[in-house]
Amino acid sequence: MTKLLEKAFKKASELPDVEQNVIGRWLLEELESERKWDRAFAESEDILVRLADEAIEAKNKGEIKSLDLDRL
Repeated sequence: MTKLLEKAFKKASELPDVEQNVIGRWLLEELESERKWDRAFAESEDILVRLADEAIEAKNKGEIKSLDLDRL
């Protein structure tokens, strides 16, 4: 465990039980959310590579227009 995380847990341990539970629940949900995003990106890597290749090909063919911010 890093010093910073250890310091954060020490400070959190001084809070009332209810607040500790809120922090604990939040941290666990954040960690799970990160795992889900990591899996989603890992599973979509091939799709993202294909889309990037298509975009580069379209640009090379001159099929892409520059964004005109004044027209937004």
